[in-house]
Amino acid sequence: MEKNKIKFLFFIYIISIVIIGIILYLLKTFKSNQSYYVGQNQDSETSVVQDSDSNESLLLSQDSESDVIKVNIKEDNLLSENQTEEIKTLKQYPKEEIIKEYKEYNVCAKLEIPSIGLETYVLQNYSEQALNISVTKFWGVNPNEIGNCCIAGHNFKNKNMFRNLKKLNIGDKFAISDNIIGKVEYQIFDIYTVLPKDTSCLEPVTIEEREVTLITCTSDSKKRIIIKAKEVI
Repeated sequence: MEKNKIKFLFFIYIISIVIIGIILYLLKTFKSNQSYYVGQNQDSETSVVQDSDSNESLLLSQDSESDVIKVNIKEDNLLSENQTEEIKTLKQYPKEEIIKEYKEYNVCAKLEIPSIGLETYVLQNYSEQALNISVTKFWGVNPNEIGNCCIAGHNFKNKNMFRNLKKLNIGDKFAISDNIIGKVEYQIFDIYTVLPKDTSCLEPVTIEEREVTLITCTSDSKKRIIIKAKEVI
């Protein structure tokens, strides 16, 4: 009887050891698999970042202090540019309501050049038909915006055309009025002629300032007269 009891207890002991061993084995296997899958995801993310040429991806993949500084500098530059632009737009210009249409064409501005007695409306959309009505915005930004606004007109004898543009001199001033910014004064800093295929005068300005380019034909129509002016600060 005593021997049977010892055998039974021994059997229970062995079974307990086996069960504990199985449980420990299963726990170990589960942790190993979990680590493996996490490692796979990390490797996958790393490879995506390394293969990407995006600056945004690079910033996201790097956590060093230098990268944080770069991001902050970038944000500061944006703020600085916005503040600069805000300062420019805060300048008050005299408001003068101009008509929105002239002979069924949309008007974007009014051009006044006192030294040659010219007062004319600038039509918004360039076309051969529009050029026969008045001067038009030819290229670039809208009148009085930051950038190079190019205005073209025929040298017809009509009082609202660019017939007398050739009489202008460096230093002469003129004004452009619009319904958004107001009336801005400009001063001529360059006058020259180019061949019809030379479009270099249409290029945008390299710094943030208001520039106007007036364009018309010479008397023989073989060349173009270019008048360059900058905002009077």
